[in-house]
Amino acid sequence: MFQGAIALSLDAKGRLAIPARHRDALVPDGAPLVITAHPHKCLLVYPLSAWEPIRERIAAMPGFDPRTSAFKRLLVGFAQEEGLDAAGRVLLAGSLRQWAQLEKQVWLVGQGAHFELWSDAGWQAQQEAMLALTGDALPPGFESLAL
Repeated sequence: MFQGAIALSLDAKGRLAIPARHRDALVPDGAPLVITAHPHKCLLVYPLSAWEPIRERIAAMPGFDPRTSAFKRLLVGFAQEEGLDAAGRVLLAGSLRQWAQLEKQVWLVGQGAHFELWSDAGWQAQQEAMLALTGDALPPGFESLAL
C-alpha cells in the first residue's frame, strides 16, 4: 500500500531515486515498474503486476469512440516499463517529463496501489484546489467516512 507525499529531486539526466522503503513493493524481484501519463498532467507509477490488469481493461475498450481512443493513446501510448539501476533510480523518459512538466523538484504521492508523480507547481495547485473544495459537499462515498 503506497501512501504519503514525498518531495524528491530529479537528477540532471532525468532520473528519480525511488525511496528505499518503497523499492521492494514497487519492483518485486527486480520486475520493471510502469510509468505512464495521467490526464491531470501528472504521471502514474505502478508495479508491473498492478498495471497489467488495468492495461488489459483499457486495451479491450472499443476504439471507435474518440474519447475512448484518446484515453487509450494517453494511458497505454505513454506507458513505459523501466527498471531501477543499482542506486535505486529510474530514468523518466523525456516525453513523460514533458507531459507532466517535471523539473528538478517533484512529488511522489501514494495512492494505494500506485504512486502519482507531480511537478512541484502541479502538486501545489492540487493542494490549493483541494482547499477550495472545503465548502462544497463531499464527493460520493465520503459522506460516511469517519476520520
